[in-house]
Amino acid sequence: MDKLIYMRKIKKSFNIGTGKKLLILKGIDLLVRKGEFLSIVGQSGSGKTTLMNIIGGLDRPTSGKYLLEGINLNKLNKNQLSDVRNMKIGFVFQTFNLIPRSNALRNVELPMLYGGVSQTERTARAKELLRLFGMHKRMRHMPNQLSGGQKQRVALARALANDPALLLADEPTGALDVKTGRMVMDIFHKLHKQNKTIVLITHNEKLAEETQRIIKIEDGRIVDERYN
Repeated sequence: MDKLIYMRKIKKSFNIGTGKKLLILKGIDLLVRKGEFLSIVGQSGSGKTTLMNIIGGLDRPTSGKYLLEGINLNKLNKNQLSDVRNMKIGFVFQTFNLIPRSNALRNVELPMLYGGVSQTERTARAKELLRLFGMHKRMRHMPNQLSGGQKQRVALARALANDPALLLADEPTGALDVKTGRMVMDIFHKLHKQNKTIVLITHNEKLAEETQRIIKIEDGRIVDERYN
């Protein structure tokens, strides 16, 4: 399998005033191969959210090397990094992050709009994705007219709009009831069977047990790694 994510000696610190810095990530080495389904687990304050932000190109490491599909993200300018995020990474968040004033169809179309896909093509693909997740009858609904599970299915469809190399999910079932959360995890398993690479960020070890590989992070370091 080919390397999708290659991280070496990743450190991240934040300025906390009076010339002091707080070191959050203390030298992370991470290799993720295409087609893997893995989870990164850790308690609040462990550094897993900071690591997720760097994996997703939402933040930059203070030092270290990060390649995504062979692209050195550290060397990209803001616009180039934005293009990589839009085309290569699909994000799924606990809070859904849908655009409130756009209906489900327009929300799914958005990444393709930024990617320069034609109106006809992006509408057709958005409808196809919503149909795939059983949301085609609600494509004209606004986010406030949808349940939590329906919002997450729209968010999943949007995350897959540009057929990204990586699906990055941050506590994707955290705001859902048990039954709906189960449905979302079943979707992830289905996508994994289609060879989609998925990185799941969670504090829920039961969910992590469903993934191929579990990486545990504590105090900014990887302290355990095992395969299921």
